[in-house]
Amino acid sequence: MTLPAVPRAILFDLDGTLADTAPDLAAAVNRLRTARGLAPTDYAILRPTASAGARGMIGASFGLKPEDQGYDELRDGFFANYEAAMAVHSGLFDGITELLTGIEAAGLQWGIVTNKPKRFTDPLLPQIGLAHAACSISGDTTPHAKPHPAPLLEAARRLNLAPEQCWYVGDDLRDIQAGKAAGMLTIGCGWGYCGPTEPQHWQADYVFQQPHELLALLQTTLAARPLAA
Repeated sequence: MTLPAVPRAILFDLDGTLADTAPDLAAAVNRLRTARGLAPTDYAILRPTASAGARGMIGASFGLKPEDQGYDELRDGFFANYEAAMAVHSGLFDGITELLTGIEAAGLQWGIVTNKPKRFTDPLLPQIGLAHAACSISGDTTPHAKPHPAPLLEAARRLNLAPEQCWYVGDDLRDIQAGKAAGMLTIGCGWGYCGPTEPQHWQADYVFQQPHELLALLQTTLAARPLAA
């Protein structure tokens, strides 16, 4: 197997990659339904759309798109519900704590690049144990969100690294598209929400089903090509 270049940092998407936030996102949209006298949408329907935030949740639960009449009202209500209870059932996926510890032990940095708005990212991270990220880029930090490369390029800039010195890990096709456009090695994570398509079809450089597989690749790469001082 040809090993990749040794990274200086590993960047992660948030929802569906580092953290399992779908339960609280689903609860926020279902509160909209119950307030209107409607039955809650089944969690199995909502979970795969969690990486798409309000657009995904409202689309799955109400069948509306951002351009549809009534969408804006539902979005604002969804945001209010989520802001009031964003870390009730959310937490890190199994193996993420060990992965991040391994990255730090190797002398590397790790950061977060998410499309989640800053009003949610900033208060959520300390509640789920991610406040020590080397950088945190939200969906409204730059003028463009993923799949545009701008957020990833901003993360590299803040870490004083060239984009090619970073790996990017995500559970959605647009994560891989953004990473490739930024010139980073890309990794699809099959433990996340993954949306309507399978990670194997995203043309990522690697696809892993568990966080420990990513840590193993990093450790193997470092063992073959130690990090320069």
